[in-house]
Amino acid sequence: MVIKMLYTWKEVNEKYGYPLKVREALSCGEIYKVGRGYYSEKQYINPFLLLAEKYPYAIITMDTAFFIHGLTDVIPDKTHLATLRNATRITDDKVVQVFLSDQIFEPGKTTQDYEGVKITIYDRERMLIEALRNSKSIAFDYYKEIITNYRKIDDKLDYRKIEEYISFFQKRDYLYNMLQREVL
Repeated sequence: MVIKMLYTWKEVNEKYGYPLKVREALSCGEIYKVGRGYYSEKQYINPFLLLAEKYPYAIITMDTAFFIHGLTDVIPDKTHLATLRNATRITDDKVVQVFLSDQIFEPGKTTQDYEGVKITIYDRERMLIEALRNSKSIAFDYYKEIITNYRKIDDKLDYRKIEEYISFFQKRDYLYNMLQREVL
């Protein structure tokens, strides 16, 4: 039996009957508002649970993914989410949206359990490519920390996956040379 921790306004309204009863449940602490249109029986929930519910087609990427994969100890201020180029703009100030083309959106997408929540995130191999692609826009010390941590786990990386992922990008020769120079 799966215990549901997050409810939409519609679900809460159906459970309590009408809005006045929902307000009473909120005021007495029976339920808590955890986001716009989202409620929980717990006062504090994992923020990734709310993100997974609000943006089911988004994939965790960049700073957030580096942190979750243990490649940096820098806790990101905002959650970085990748979406398709034609996706609706995310207006949440706690989210940085990265728009990607159809060709490079899916490769590396995986689902994993993080602190009890199923999240959609790019795997470590894809995130290595993202680090290389964005090396000029990432702070040097931060980039150096990520690459150093990749070097520590180079025996655990699947290089066939990395080569497959690189083939989807336009600057594949540049990325492959960078991979050879920076990590291997």
